[in-house]
Amino acid sequence: MDNEVLKALRERRSIRRYKPEQIKDEELQAVLEAGTWAPTGMGRQDPWIVAVQRPDLVARIDAMNGAILGSPHPFYGAPTIVLVFGSDPAVWANSVPDGSLVLGNMMLAAHAVGLGSCWINRERQMFATPEGKALMAELGLPEGLVGIGALALGYPAAFPPSVKPRKENYYRIVK
Repeated sequence: MDNEVLKALRERRSIRRYKPEQIKDEELQAVLEAGTWAPTGMGRQDPWIVAVQRPDLVARIDAMNGAILGSPHPFYGAPTIVLVFGSDPAVWANSVPDGSLVLGNMMLAAHAVGLGSCWINRERQMFATPEGKALMAELGLPEGLVGIGALALGYPAAFPPSVKPRKENYYRIVK
């Protein structure tokens, strides 16, 4: 069985080198809207999505995340960063799964419109710091949210040279 969606799932890759040019507004809009169509527990639509394109703020987020990682530029030079937040998991148990589905939808949408993306971790730690909490306030987010994940987003400057084969026995069917 094959169709466009299944093909896109097989072809999408994490991109780790980006062209410096900013993506088009309509491309960003398509990616962000795709995130809003992700399923969420009880239809709650708990995640909050914030796209950042302002160069000084992109650099600041890159540096904050890099400080936790212990390596510079974890966003690989992407001109757009998309942050996903959710309720504290102690308050809403589905917060992280819901936000993860949002990120997954956006990565697939990015591929569909010709953009590259890469899931970036450490947002939970980053936004738990005083600097991170101040940035959340600056972004106009309500208190009580936690960082779930982020996307580096832009035009790919390079593609992975090969694809790892899928491991044996990755899935099972029990009837």
